[in-house]
Amino acid sequence: MTAMSELPGLHPHDDRLLPADPAVRDLARRLYQQVRDLPIISPHGHVPVEWIEGNIPFTDPTALLLSPDHYIFRLLHAAGVPLGSLGVGDQTLSDAESRAAWRAFCEHWALFRGTPSRFWMESVLSSIFGVTQRPSAESADAIYDRVAECLTSDEYRPRELFKSFGIDVLATTDDPCADLAHHAALAADPSFDGRVVPTFRPDRYLEPGRPGFSQLMDRLAEASGEDTGDFPGYLRALAQRRRHFKQHGAVSADHSHADVVTLELAPSEAARIYAAALRGETSTEESTALRRHMMVEMAQMSVDDGLVMTLHPGVHRNHHSPTLKAFGPDTGHDIPVAVEFTRSLQPLLDRFGTAPGLHLVLFTVDETVFSREIAPLAGFYPAVYAGVPWWFLDAPEAIRRYRGAVTETLGFYRTSGFIDDTRAFCSIPARHDMSRRLDSAYLAELVVQHRLDEDEAFETGVDLVTTIPRQVFKL
Repeated sequence: MTAMSELPGLHPHDDRLLPADPAVRDLARRLYQQVRDLPIISPHGHVPVEWIEGNIPFTDPTALLLSPDHYIFRLLHAAGVPLGSLGVGDQTLSDAESRAAWRAFCEHWALFRGTPSRFWMESVLSSIFGVTQRPSAESADAIYDRVAECLTSDEYRPRELFKSFGIDVLATTDDPCADLAHHAALAADPSFDGRVVPTFRPDRYLEPGRPGFSQLMDRLAEASGEDTGDFPGYLRALAQRRRHFKQHGAVSADHSHADVVTLELAPSEAARIYAAALRGETSTEESTALRRHMMVEMAQMSVDDGLVMTLHPGVHRNHHSPTLKAFGPDTGHDIPVAVEFTRSLQPLLDRFGTAPGLHLVLFTVDETVFSREIAPLAGFYPAVYAGVPWWFLDAPEAIRRYRGAVTETLGFYRTSGFIDDTRAFCSIPARHDMSRRLDSAYLAELVVQHRLDEDEAFETGVDLVTTIPRQVFKL
């Protein structure tokens, strides 16, 4: 067997993702050094607030680094590794099973060559856990033991990691009926000085065609104290829950549906369809119409209460029915589809595109619309901002394409700032570091092409990670 000292090392290069041209690289390096250690603003993500509030030690490397990470386990599944063996969904692994899952990951390390997951995991293992061996079949157990040993230390508890990561703001994603007790407890805890805020995510409460809609309305009524037996009560209940979220620090409402088509129904027609939905008697066309109408209602509520409205449509959820049945949603088989914004959003933007105070951030997993639709919309409407690449597009080449696609139309200051959108807590600093390196490289290219002065590049680099996300998300 190969001795550990002879195994390939894990040594991420200081200049990774920076330009190859030495002259440009030198400037990019200086731009990056300026922003490298600035606080992290994470206004959209999926890390459970319970982790931070409870500050309970993480159990093992697999539960922390593999099981929550869609990018990791979906590619392993594609190579034949069963999801059940990786702790996906509500699976709980024994110590032996956790180690076996880690071995499977390390044995398949070559799968991740060229992917952002490779960049993130290298950064996590080396910078957070001090791992110096490249993942492989031979090094798997030693790496597992190293990470597991670290997790027994208090400095690797969630709150301590939160602080060491330099996180200034972390947003979670929450059901509208959540009582937000963990957020309240965290905010009231004098021993924690970070900022963790909830995000209002009402998707399933806005889709009257989904199974169990009437039961969801009962739950909404109980949480809000409003009678959801008719359409006006339904609207009052949603508005009340939004107020509840704002009282607990929320800054945004997040929406993801099959499309972003918007339309306005007559009040009587909206009420009729809603009543039919409570009885389970709506057609697909009626349910879709009411859901599209509700996006306009949500925009009106954002105008009224100030919550930022973020949209990320165009995802075929739960593509593989057997996996959904076995492991539940959000288990790696959501697939991007094409999406259209310009005609779809016109009814909403006719009413609210110039409304004072509305911030509407458009995200997509269909990068063909960046230059054709999202950038022109954000380049005209005061309410609209171009969301950065995320989920499937949060990769170096896609981020470079995004900057090239949108900057010539709307510059930097009509974009959202970086969004990490992760459930993998330890990958947060790595994801933000990747973005900062890529933006530093892009700004350096503009300077050497004499399209930007050097002082402007340094100012813009800082704004991209501080001023812009704070302004867009009203932080």
